[in-house]
Amino acid sequence: MFVAPDPGLLRLRNSIRAVIGVALAVTVSELCGLPLTASVTGGLAALLALFTVTDATVRDQRITTVLLPAAGFPVLALATALHGSTPARDAAFLAVTFCGVYARRWGPRGHALGIFAFMSFFSTQFLHAVPAQLPDLYAAVGLALLAAGTVRFVLWPIERRIPPAAAAPAPSPLPGTGLARPTTRQAVQATAACTLALFVGQVLSADRWYWAVGTVWWIFVNTASRGETLVRGFRRLLGTLIGAAVGVLVAIPLNGAPAPTAGLVAVCVFGIFYTAAVSYSWMTLAVTVMAGLLYGLLGVLDPGLLVLRLAETGVGAGCAALAVVLVLPVTTHATNDAWIQRALRCVHACTAEAAARLAGSATADPALRAAELEQLLGRVRLSVAPLVHPLNPMRTRKRRARRVLALLDDCARDIRGLVAVAADPEASHDARLAAACWRVEAAVEALTRGSEHITAPAEPPAEPALAHLHGLERALSELAEPLRTPSGSPLVGT
Repeated sequence: MFVAPDPGLLRLRNSIRAVIGVALAVTVSELCGLPLTASVTGGLAALLALFTVTDATVRDQRITTVLLPAAGFPVLALATALHGSTPARDAAFLAVTFCGVYARRWGPRGHALGIFAFMSFFSTQFLHAVPAQLPDLYAAVGLALLAAGTVRFVLWPIERRIPPAAAAPAPSPLPGTGLARPTTRQAVQATAACTLALFVGQVLSADRWYWAVGTVWWIFVNTASRGETLVRGFRRLLGTLIGAAVGVLVAIPLNGAPAPTAGLVAVCVFGIFYTAAVSYSWMTLAVTVMAGLLYGLLGVLDPGLLVLRLAETGVGAGCAALAVVLVLPVTTHATNDAWIQRALRCVHACTAEAAARLAGSATADPALRAAELEQLLGRVRLSVAPLVHPLNPMRTRKRRARRVLALLDDCARDIRGLVAVAADPEASHDARLAAACWRVEAAVEALTRGSEHITAPAEPPAEPALAHLHGLERALSELAEPLRTPSGSPLVGT
């Protein structure tokens, strides 16, 4: 995790900015004389605004941030109003869960608004908020979003400094209709899992059951297949286990002392943002320690509470696992195949754009396509993660999956080199480029259509552009073996 690449120190800068934004939100709430519960709610709102708003442009990020209260305020009112009515509260929470997941079909904005709505309901359970506290909660959330927005868009607008190619939007979800649409299927799965987690969680604790439901929710974020969800559930349980142990050693001795607790909460916020992209277990550890520290501030922390949180997390992970296995399951193999095909087609698109640029086209932009390829490869790594997980007992599949990832990384490296050559104003068009690009296209078509015969490339030429195209040909020809079993079936998962 600590040696993971961080181009341009983007993760580091985002993490520091998040600490500043959350600290400013809490400080403003305290200076305005709001109670501790409201300040905690405001800090969570600022964290979510900085963490979940991931639109492709700064303008869209601003709009989404402004829209967050429209998703959160009605849910806060509903949750506090139903505080004393358990059946109605449970039904409303499940309805918010379904709508929050279903909203992901509208891209990053729907995703952010759905998370904010769910966490608004969750936070009222965490704080046992009642209707009389609603004005303070509204004020704290409004001030927090204003503070987070000021830090993000005025004081430290990191996104503006990111080169356009590096700011490529996240890949769109896999297509589908009806229950085959990923967001619809996942909304049904998540709601089913949350329903079971809610009832089992209440058996364990009538007061802290919401941790089981929250576990289900976050396990389903950014997963698309059965294998991904199972691995994510395991990592969340592992992170919670370690986080609970750290909480016993750190949070309990502090006993809610304001200054050191605030400092450690800031460290946890930094850890959440810094580790989110590279290690879900580390991120969960930071969240668990932060929750323990907040319970200390609220005066309710003891070792039994941390043990209960671990148990509720186990319930949530188990319910999520049952849901993805029994309710509209999508195999890892189907997801792998779809994302790998998209990545391969993007390889061809990058090659065509680079060739056009070298041929003198002023509109061709291979850099943007290369950034898109990096995003797609990130999604491939996520979908293949269950196959390369250390606990996967199927060694042959694990070996093949690792080979696929290595060859796709080779493709990405040659694409980056080709883009660099195409960006050189001194680079000239070589008549052999068209033939080489055609061979890359043929190799991609062979892989995506299931052909078992891909011609191996000849010896690499000396010219840089042709050398990178040769590298692509070689990687694509070698991909044919790990992507297929002897019978020609695709790379399979669980």
